[in-house]
Amino acid sequence: MQSHKFLVSKYLLIVAVLICAFVLLMGFESSENTYKPTRHTVTIFKMKFNPENLVVNKGDTVVWINKDFYQHDVTEMTSRKWTSKPFNQGESWSKVITGDIKYYCDLHKVMKGTITVAK
Repeated sequence: MQSHKFLVSKYLLIVAVLICAFVLLMGFESSENTYKPTRHTVTIFKMKFNPENLVVNKGDTVVWINKDFYQHDVTEMTSRKWTSKPFNQGESWSKVITGDIKYYCDLHKVMKGTITVAK
């Protein structure tokens, strides 16, 4: 028959192993569960989007700030699924990014940009 001390030690060892396993598993959460969306800024100046090409994570927000003298908008290029209203100098518009986007200014069609979602 095993002594009382031996049984208590055995159970404490099992509990300690379980606690260690739990702590280790909690430390290996996937980055998707811990990622906090980021805010990115695209400045509109001298008839250009800056940066013209931006890489973000899904769920990030992009804010376009008009620092130009002219009104601008932001319009999805491929099928015009969405567009901002025209906004003046000092105004901004934002969008939560869910996929790759090609966009342009519908008021000044030479102005173009892309947003790529990192894989």
